[in-house]
Parts: sequence; C-alpha cells; structure tokens
Amino acid sequence: MQILGIDIGFGFTKATDGKDTVVFKSLFGDADEIQFWADFGENSHLSHIHVSVDGKSYFIGDLAEQQSSVLNFTLDQERLITDFVRILALTVAGMFLKNGGTINVPINVVSGLPIGYFKQNYERFNEILTGHHSITYHSYNGQKTTKEIYINKVRMLPQPLGTVLNLLMDEKGKIINEELANQKIGVIDIGFRTTDFTILDHLRYIDRGSRTIDTGISKGFSVIANKLREKCGVSVELYRLYKAAESGSIKMRGHGFTFTKIRDQVYSQLAGTIANDIDRLWSDDWDIDTIILTGGGCRELAQYLRPLINGNITPIDPASDPRLNNVKGYIKYGKYIWGDTASGAASSKMQAQSDTLPETDQEDIEQISEQELSEI
Repeated sequence: MQILGIDIGFGFTKATDGKDTVVFKSLFGDADEIQFWADFGENSHLSHIHVSVDGKSYFIGDLAEQQSSVLNFTLDQERLITDFVRILALTVAGMFLKNGGTINVPINVVSGLPIGYFKQNYERFNEILTGHHSITYHSYNGQKTTKEIYINKVRMLPQPLGTVLNLLMDEKGKIINEELANQKIGVIDIGFRTTDFTILDHLRYIDRGSRTIDTGISKGFSVIANKLREKCGVSVELYRLYKAAESGSIKMRGHGFTFTKIRDQVYSQLAGTIANDIDRLWSDDWDIDTIILTGGGCRELAQYLRPLINGNITPIDPASDPRLNNVKGYIKYGKYIWGDTASGAASSKMQAQSDTLPETDQEDIEQISEQELSEI
C-alpha cells in the first residue's frame, strides 16, 4: 500500500508521499503535436508533463502554459471538481509509482477542500478518484509509460486542518507537539481563490469559528491585471503573474513596467478585508492562544496582515514553502490512520482506532477530535 497527500488548488497542485514533493500549476490543455522539441535550459521532469487519461491527451502545468492552444484554468469550485480533479490528481498520483511501475499498487489518498465547499463535495471527490485508472506518460522523445493506478481509499479533510496536523505530528503520524495540542488554535489559510478560517480548541474542531471567504491572492492579481491592461493594453492571465507580483515588475512587448506601489496597495486592501472578517468571525474567541498563517497566499500577504491581527501569531519559517503546509499534514494524517495496515495482525490496534474515524460520514467535520488524535 502507498499513501499520498494530494492538494488540488486553484493555483497549484501539490502532492507528497512524505519523502518527495511535487508542485505544478493547476493548468491543463490540449496536447498539440510539437514538430520540434528543444530545451537548452535546466530540464526538470515537471517541465514536460504530457499524459493521456481516458483516451484523451493533455499537457499539464508549465507545458500546457507554453504549448497548448486551448488552455484550461479556473476559479470556479464546481468546475475544479468536475473537470480538474480527476486529471490533475491521477497525473500526480502516477508520478509516485516508482520504476515506471505498471504494478497495480493500492494507493490511499488524503486530500482537502475549503471549509465552505466541504460538506457538498467530499463524497464527489471520493467517487471521482476511488477505483482503477490507467494513465500514460509521454516523454519528449516519444517514449510512453503506462501506469495502472488503484486508488483504494480517499479521506477528505477541511483544508486548514492539514497545517495543524503538520505542526502536531512527526513523519510517522505521531503527535509530538503536546503544547500545541493543548491550546486553542486559530488558522488563517490564504489560498489562490479563497481564504479559510478555522479554530481548534484542544484539537476539537469549532464550526462556529470556521468559514471560507472568496478573498484569495487571485483577487489582488485581478486588480493588478486590470491596471496593467489599462496602462499597456495587454490582458495578462492571472496564472502568469506569480513571479511578476513577487518582483513588482513585468516586461511587456520588450518594455519593463514597475507596479510595486499598486501591488502594495492591493495587498494592503486584501489584508484589511481578511482582518475585518477575522474580527467579526472570532469576536467571541478572545481566548485563542495561537494564530497560524498558512497557504500560498500568506507568503505575499503576511507582512500586511500581521500588524492588523491582535493575538499571538506563529512566525512563518522563511525556509519553508507555505503552499505545502496542508499537504504535508495530509500525508502525516494518512500515516496515522493507515500507516501500519500493511503489517497484518500487528496493526490490529491501530486499525481498530482508525475505524472510529468515519470514512464518508463527515457532516459535522469532526474527524480530528481530541480523543481520536490523542489515542495513539
């Protein structure tokens, strides 16, 4: 059995098996025939992701952005579920089957959804991924490798819980941060299209303080793109603004443009919106011990958001990639509930405990209760 943590975001698809990590843009497009292939730069296996799923061929990530005539990118949750999850999740799952493996190794997946979309979509996520799948990987030199994937189980979590689990657990899925486990924690998960707020009180999920708002870093990118269009007459796609927004400059038709002041103003407004929502949502939760900032968007917004939040904010590790905080927690949680299931009778105690965690009945989103995570 193999365990994977997979996070299909509007901006990026992230996955890990606890050792290796894969990150690429959540883009796919038609696989046009490339007449001549040349790459004189640094060659990465993620720079050429060409797959066939269900008889259809796709370019994925950077390759789609560079080569596809028809490109698929979305900020719509329904379309992400119906059109993107299957293609992107199977693509990344197959990457972790080693040695070109055609062996049908059972895979158990832990993934997540924004809190506001969890209840109505977690079962659909299971239905889309569970079962047998075949995916073919095409290399730039024409070679093909077909992998047979069997996804045995899919466990869904509200996305921000991944960050908490990552801080709580070690690589084997054992709780080691007892101090954090005994605190009331507030999590602010800033994604590409949404921001999630959640509270855990001694590891009990508090629904009252958990919400999703449609304010992510893409809203800031949209304002920047509109300003650039007004100034330069060029419509810049949002998924092409990551590096430009980070540096505060962009080259268009050979001319460089600086938009640092616009970016800072937009980010300040976004941070203000998020802070106002926190004040309203957590007005009765004045006893929060620790506030955690996470998600890819916190890298950009943290410096603007921190001064607006009253509370003890956990410092962000500058050496880590906040986009991976949730998916690292997913894999640790997967190892907690499934880690010893391959060892037969010796795993009976852990299996009995994991059976108390509901497979699909998650209406109250109480998978991560205090009892369930303390009995290891």
